[in-house]
Amino acid sequence: MMNEHEIERLQAKTPQQRFLGVLERDFRYAPKIAEAILLEAQSCLEGRTEMLRPGQMRVVLVRQGAGHGRPLSDTPTVEITWSVDAGVEDRQVLAQHGRQALRQVRLQRLLDEAVEQGGVATQEDLAQVLQTSVRTIKRDFVELQGRGSYLPSRGNMQGIGRGQTHKAQIIGRWLQGETYDQLALHTHHCSASIQRYLKTFVQVVELHRQGFADSQIAMLLQSGLPLVREYLAIYQQQNNPACRERLENQLQRLNRASQPEKRGQK
Repeated sequence: MMNEHEIERLQAKTPQQRFLGVLERDFRYAPKIAEAILLEAQSCLEGRTEMLRPGQMRVVLVRQGAGHGRPLSDTPTVEITWSVDAGVEDRQVLAQHGRQALRQVRLQRLLDEAVEQGGVATQEDLAQVLQTSVRTIKRDFVELQGRGSYLPSRGNMQGIGRGQTHKAQIIGRWLQGETYDQLALHTHHCSASIQRYLKTFVQVVELHRQGFADSQIAMLLQSGLPLVREYLAIYQQQNNPACRERLENQLQRLNRASQPEKRGQK
């Protein structure tokens, strides 16, 4: 269970408190006027949650780059969308590896989604959304980091800068020769997730070779710009013949798969 201090910190990061803080701090509205504007805004935006897919939710997190040491009410925040439940993929992880592995896969996914959308999560944020204790999240961090996983939480990014997210690590291991089955066994991610990461990586490389800018690739693939840049960094780093051969084979498969679609558009 969370203590009183942890609960107060989480309450300070609700969308409503963030909105009130902007009105009072940046626009210098009196608290009562700010509350009236909030009520009107909520009325106008009613039904916005319909834009979310099943299993998703919106949360308010600290913005990347925000310094430590200031009151949370004065800390820049950002609203992001989290995929708490990935549906079939999560059920496959649960069936194959159990509840602890599922929680750890979700933990990594939420941290990466936060980074991709300009936010950064704390262990308290994760505990609240995953409906567990901060102590459990801390144990998960120790175990995952012991296996070599980088977890881009607020504490880690503040202390040592950004490392490779779990998607990038999986791509790097695949380029070095690991199969889908080996990756699923070592990372506890299901094969469908791994194949999706690989498909996105190959598409990023293909568009990069065609001369598209990083921001254009992110828009075309509906992916975060940080992830696009991370994938391109891996592409540049893994420059040995074996890695390039595996990548070229995947590019050829991608091009063959797109041929029927192109013929149908003529």
